[in-house]
Amino acid sequence: MSKVNKVVLAYSGGLDTSVIVKWLQETYACEVVTFTADLGQGEEVEPARAKAEALGVKEIYIEDLREEFVRDYVYPMFRANAIYEGEYLLGTSIARPLIAKRLIDIANETGADAISHGATGKGNDQIRFELGAYALKPGVQVIAPWREWDLSSRESLLAYCDEHGIDVEKKKGKSPYSMDANLLHISYEGDILEDPWQEPEEDMWRWSVSPEAAPDQASYLELTFKQGDIVALNGEAMTPATVLETLNEIGGNNGIGRLDIVENRYVGMKSRGCYETPGGTIMLKAHRAIESITLDKEAAHLKDSVMPKYAELVYNGYWWSPERKALQALIDETQTYVNGVVRLKLYKGNVVVVGRQSEDTLFDESIATFEDDAGAYDQKDAEGFIKLSALRLRIAAGRGRDQG
Repeated sequence: MSKVNKVVLAYSGGLDTSVIVKWLQETYACEVVTFTADLGQGEEVEPARAKAEALGVKEIYIEDLREEFVRDYVYPMFRANAIYEGEYLLGTSIARPLIAKRLIDIANETGADAISHGATGKGNDQIRFELGAYALKPGVQVIAPWREWDLSSRESLLAYCDEHGIDVEKKKGKSPYSMDANLLHISYEGDILEDPWQEPEEDMWRWSVSPEAAPDQASYLELTFKQGDIVALNGEAMTPATVLETLNEIGGNNGIGRLDIVENRYVGMKSRGCYETPGGTIMLKAHRAIESITLDKEAAHLKDSVMPKYAELVYNGYWWSPERKALQALIDETQTYVNGVVRLKLYKGNVVVVGRQSEDTLFDESIATFEDDAGAYDQKDAEGFIKLSALRLRIAAGRGRDQG
């Protein structure tokens, strides 16, 4: 065990990380700095200060990172239309690089030689935190208590609290699910969800009504894009965090954004999780709609071809990797003319595109029309185009190759 003088802990103020503070102090005989981030999880973060002080922590960081989170992480990811394994909008994944960055920033500011987190040894988050930390400070020491201690259950953690005089809330009626929330989404794992055959209980969901209970009247919404990012809702300019917060409320009220998936974790196991991403679901639909009229065909297809790799990099924790940055540069270059307005209809869990317009549109009505195009497109040209496109197929067929 290397000597540690000071460690920066990603601290929520909950049971796990409160135990970790005391465990670090005892096991490593070191000073602990706590860092609590407000990423829009919907809970007060300031109470973490009093909890940390009660544990003897002298340096306490509590930061509102909502705007930075959406502007510098969520928005760039949505320019890529990133979805992992065809469904997951990467709500937990995209928050980890920012937390890792601030852990390292604070370590540098305070002279700490280590960082620590409360992620378990089974999940993806340990990888995301640590890959980010090593990318930003190669020599940093990372302490992951769940991979070192012999505390393996909530009961053992509570017993540790009793033994060491740690005051934690023992909430009655506490959710049986493991949850993680930020402005992009809220996730649920554990309890009955560990059986992939079991339908989630309705009272589990916190951000959205069920589609059946959503209003019978459709809601209409107009989103304004500038270089691939939403800058206004219904004509009203908004900051990135306000955009997402507003879309979460509107989408949740219309039963939008629920997801139930079994995903492949980076460590190899399959995991069943449920997610609510109302604002992100709306953003993705709208972004693809504005791209449909402003992006060149081959640029759009190239973006779609690299998207799965981009999403995998984010999911696996490689936000700070050179390959993600290279893909981001390509993606951002395509967004120069992704400007305009998308009109959506929200109805009982559905997001329907009903209009899109842009001064940078590539949609030419004079060419696309089924009416007289006044010579804008000579249909006779299509014959030669088709024959040239079919040349290799005709040659193979003429040599007797089976094309069936």
